[in-house]
Amino acid sequence: MQLDGRRRSENYEDRGRGSGGGGGGGIPVQLLFGVFRMLGLKGTIIVGILGLVGYVLMPESVRHALFGGGGGGGESSSGASSGAGTACAANASACDFSRAILASTEDVWTAEFAAGRVPGGASGAYRVPTLVVFTDAVETGGCGGATSDVGPFYCRGDERLYIDPTFYAVMERTLHAPGDFAQAYVIAHEVGHHVQKLIGSSDRSVPGETRNQTSVRVELQADCFAGVWGHTAQRSLAIDEADLREALNAAHAIGDDALGHADRDEFTHGSSTQRMRWFRQGFDSGDARTCDTFAVAASAL
Repeated sequence: MQLDGRRRSENYEDRGRGSGGGGGGGIPVQLLFGVFRMLGLKGTIIVGILGLVGYVLMPESVRHALFGGGGGGGESSSGASSGAGTACAANASACDFSRAILASTEDVWTAEFAAGRVPGGASGAYRVPTLVVFTDAVETGGCGGATSDVGPFYCRGDERLYIDPTFYAVMERTLHAPGDFAQAYVIAHEVGHHVQKLIGSSDRSVPGETRNQTSVRVELQADCFAGVWGHTAQRSLAIDEADLREALNAAHAIGDDALGHADRDEFTHGSSTQRMRWFRQGFDSGDARTCDTFAVAASAL
């Protein structure tokens, strides 16, 4: 897969440590009280003025190193990162990669929606999601809090994808699913959940089936949508057979049975075989309309 020269999405937020709220830089309150006791009110004011002048005249690089970035972790009007977080500073390559893949999904799904090539036909214009990168834990805008242990996920409540960029290392070392296209599959799968929200399939179910069985259908459809993205982006990203094997290996590694679940009634994402099959369905067809997992019998999943 080749990403050189490809566009990077601006629809992302860095919520690493220090990205806002109660943590990060600033002057401790205890230090201010200590200065006040030593210098008195007038002395404290003079020191404060001198400190402010020094801060303003300080080079930006030095200011960032001493006090950290940004002032509150807020978003810009475009939804892009304020630059205050540290997740991407510590994982620059992973973040750059994620933004490149997100940009590719934006291009693919904007075109697919415009042409009505989604289950159910025309669904209006594609609304791009936002990618949130974080470290250790994060608060979402509609799905509560989560830690890195849950892995990458999509929140329907705020239309954001969440990922701790260190998950890519987990894929390689723990799940034995290395490769850049394996990582791209993860992003594309979560974007697939966003597509589901936009077309309404997130709320679909099959009469008589359990919540877990419905969840499997949802996850397999997201796998299929990830495959559609891969098919459509083949030429622009120079995706080859080796890349495809990486994605299929990743799909196998995160099947419920591969993760140690023996009871199929407990499956929530589908078996390794199912996940590979539905990713391949989307990749081979390149047509999201063939990804209607709710229209097939359970035995055909």
